[in-house]
Amino acid sequence: MSDRLIPALLLSTTVLTGLSACGDTTKDTVATVSGNVASAQTSTGQNAEQANAMPIGINLAAMSPKVKPGDDFYTYANGEWMKTTEIPADRSSTGAFLVAFQETEKHKTSLIAELVKAEHAAGSDEARIADFYKAFTDTAAIDAAGMKPMAADLARYQAIMDKQGLSAALGANLRADVDPLNATDFFTENLFGIFVTQGLATPGEVLPYFLQGGLGLPEREYYLSDDPKMVELRSAYRAYIETLLTDAGISDAAARAERIFALEHKIAAAHASREDSEDFTKASGVWSRADFDAKAPGIDWTAFLAAAQLDKQGKFAAYHASAITNLSALVASEPLDAWKDWLVFHHINSHADVLPSNIDNASFAFNGTKLSGTPEQRSRDKRALSALDEYLGDAVGRAYAEHYFPASAKAEVSTMVDNIVTAFGKRVEKLEWMDPSTKKEALAKVATIAVGVGYPDKWRNYDAYTVLPTNAYANAINGEKVEYAHQLAKIGKPMDKGEWWMTPQVVNAVNLPVQNALNFPAGILQPPFFDAKADAAYNYGAIGAVIGHEISHSFDNNGAAFDSTGAMRNWWTPADFAQFAKQGEALAKQFDAYAPFPDLHVNGKLTLGENIADVAGLAAALDAYHASLNGKPAPVIDGFTGDQRFFIGFAQTWATKMRDEALRARVATDGHAPGMYRALTVRNLDAWYTAFDVKPGDKLYLAPEERVKIW
Repeated sequence: MSDRLIPALLLSTTVLTGLSACGDTTKDTVATVSGNVASAQTSTGQNAEQANAMPIGINLAAMSPKVKPGDDFYTYANGEWMKTTEIPADRSSTGAFLVAFQETEKHKTSLIAELVKAEHAAGSDEARIADFYKAFTDTAAIDAAGMKPMAADLARYQAIMDKQGLSAALGANLRADVDPLNATDFFTENLFGIFVTQGLATPGEVLPYFLQGGLGLPEREYYLSDDPKMVELRSAYRAYIETLLTDAGISDAAARAERIFALEHKIAAAHASREDSEDFTKASGVWSRADFDAKAPGIDWTAFLAAAQLDKQGKFAAYHASAITNLSALVASEPLDAWKDWLVFHHINSHADVLPSNIDNASFAFNGTKLSGTPEQRSRDKRALSALDEYLGDAVGRAYAEHYFPASAKAEVSTMVDNIVTAFGKRVEKLEWMDPSTKKEALAKVATIAVGVGYPDKWRNYDAYTVLPTNAYANAINGEKVEYAHQLAKIGKPMDKGEWWMTPQVVNAVNLPVQNALNFPAGILQPPFFDAKADAAYNYGAIGAVIGHEISHSFDNNGAAFDSTGAMRNWWTPADFAQFAKQGEALAKQFDAYAPFPDLHVNGKLTLGENIADVAGLAAALDAYHASLNGKPAPVIDGFTGDQRFFIGFAQTWATKMRDEALRARVATDGHAPGMYRALTVRNLDAWYTAFDVKPGDKLYLAPEERVKIW
């Protein structure tokens, strides 16, 4: 819940927050823009009337029309925006996603303000929302309470006398705070994280997944890399540990910080790499209860699992099997005092935002400014809205959807989804390289995708969540425990194919591989991604590409390993998979060449799944747009053809500015390439070359045989 660096907003996993410029432009500017692209189609009759009646959707003022699209398409679409847009002081990045986020935030601010002013029945969701908000924003009360709300937890760690007690404490801290399949979120400050859904290797059986954890920095390379910037961050982190302990009134802070830092270095060395973490084939192992004792000695697993409320569970998904073994060994080999110090620090660090201001400010100075370059912390009221999304997300989302997501928008987006799913299926049918047996499996997967638009069919029940109007720390702890119990309750029951993993107000979208399902929350179904009044070309290039992206995740390098039931099994012929892998290698090489800094290149392998989804999703969205024209020529609007508007709309949704620190962190840890490179996905579509008259000699030109065509 603290402001530690976690990869932020990106489609299907984390979402890249951003901002798109707004404004009008003159006819002279439009004429200049049109002069740099292929000749526009002639508008006559009905098409001319259509063109005059609908807004273009794309932001003309954001463009740099004098830039040749074939040399730098991203700058052509976003150049003026890049020059004039400033990253807000309380943000590490900005772009199109931030526009939608800020609009959603305005709506939530209005909703919460009304709830806080009104009286509510005790135990109602409205009362919970109001009380949570009041407690979180009452910094005077938080400061006055000091460390007292946490005293019992710190005493619990101090009372640990042996490795059995340590094991019980580690188990009691276990939370459902990671998501490797739907959000590529591997970060937890607890020694292990829990995720609950159908097992990768157990079709139809819901299991608790065990994932590695225990670090304060974003991931293992921050501890192990010799890169000078990583070395600098490690030094700053060591100092931060001492500062936080001092501010919390913990004695002998310097010596404790040294022990904690040394222990975390060993924890990092015990971790699986980020690349291995994103390879589901390496994470599908299933352990019995006896396997923990045999394969991972060191932790007292009887004590650990009893404290974690998992002592009656006989089967587990060992997502990070090697790390479970290695981390358990560290529990046995490292001094008890080091572990106790580590527990104290991470309990403080992970709850800094509900502790006194000096601790909260110190946390932001490191996690916000040093790690991601953000100069200013967000205001307390806005942070309260984010905290409500975390702890009472469905309750807030229900009110949000009722007020701000009309049925007409749900219907229109649902139609777009159906059209793009159909287009994707037709693309599969036309694949010449795919064996009929493989094609049959792929088409079955397309036909059975379950799509949720706007909000879930069933809303979360929060009756078990006690929220106090005067204790922000207790609300956070209670909320974590309630979420943990909610997730554990799914074990042993049939998987809910319709389960949502995002709240309606989130500006994001997700593919759920073991459910063969998609979620498109209401938060992203607004400008600049979707505008019911805008031209279809724009909407298909913007939200359509998002929809296509999520559909395509079912067939990226990881998604292609799952069948229509969500079971992970090989449904490919060897020749088909070899062809698929060959195209993936070509795409990885393409992205390896992108370098935001002279000393840092994008990792094509790490970002491959997202890049495959971008290529295939954009192609399917374009096909669906063409089909939506029902055989009629696309109207020309403001001098742009339909395909031009489609591609520009796509590029503008990936308008991105990031602080250097955040950009380095993104490249080092995130499975998504930065937005300015995702916009260059267009290089792989033949239609882009035609639309903008891109020819050999242009800097972005790829010969036809070099263009990646996977689906």
